[in-house]
Amino acid sequence: MLKKRVITSLWFAPLLVVVVWFGGERGFTVLMVVFGVLAVLEFYRMAAMAKLLPFACFGLIWTAFFILGRNPELLSFLNPYLTPGLLMPLLLTSAVVLPLMGLLARRNKEGAFQSWVWTIAGILYVGWLLGHLVALRGLDDGRNWVFFILFVTWASDTMAFFVGRKFGRHKLAPDISPGKTWEGVAGGIGAAAVVSILFFTPTPFRLPLFPGQVIPLAVLVSIFGQMGDLVESLLKRNMGVKDSGSMMPGHGGVLDRIDSLIFAGALVYYVVYYVYYCLI
Repeated sequence: MLKKRVITSLWFAPLLVVVVWFGGERGFTVLMVVFGVLAVLEFYRMAAMAKLLPFACFGLIWTAFFILGRNPELLSFLNPYLTPGLLMPLLLTSAVVLPLMGLLARRNKEGAFQSWVWTIAGILYVGWLLGHLVALRGLDDGRNWVFFILFVTWASDTMAFFVGRKFGRHKLAPDISPGKTWEGVAGGIGAAAVVSILFFTPTPFRLPLFPGQVIPLAVLVSIFGQMGDLVESLLKRNMGVKDSGSMMPGHGGVLDRIDSLIFAGALVYYVVYYVYYCLI
């Protein structure tokens, strides 16, 4: 399993780095749409295995729309008057109303509202949260902010895994994920703080922040990322599956690989936008 994890990471991580560095906002948006659609497809498959039967086709399309809609450059290309602020309420309203109307046309009405709930859950959990990474990429220094999330989260997840395996004694949440320990959490936080040095020293990834701003944010990213991992573990336990899919050997599915990133991305977007840009 460890060998498979390493091999998968050797192509997944460079792919993201290359797209973030060279792909621009459009290239990054396209990649996030691909990941988002694959992840929500895994989400709906798990729900279907639990006999919940969401409107999968609708959810896949609206997940893509939620991610695409966070790219102002793409929206202005389609319509110069269209902005994320105008599009997002429309997408949210339609995501609620259209599946409700679809319930009326279903032949089997038993458990209909469960289908509606899980349809929206997939759209918001994957599409809405992952869209924050696209929005972050469009801000000033957006490329480096995305790298900050990627590097800090990867370092945190990797160190939490190895420290937990080697030194883990105290279970973090045995009823959710028996393998996770408080020692692993501490190792992940420590690794996140160390990697954050890249972002306030003279490197290509430097951000316009002081160490006293970057290091606490890295710690928060580590905590939120590990919480995102636990949330997805709880989802899989409720659905009665070990992994969300099998597309990424050693890790499971796409959702297994991005569960930390979607939580960390939303956190960093709001911190950057409302604290650093609006208050500083």
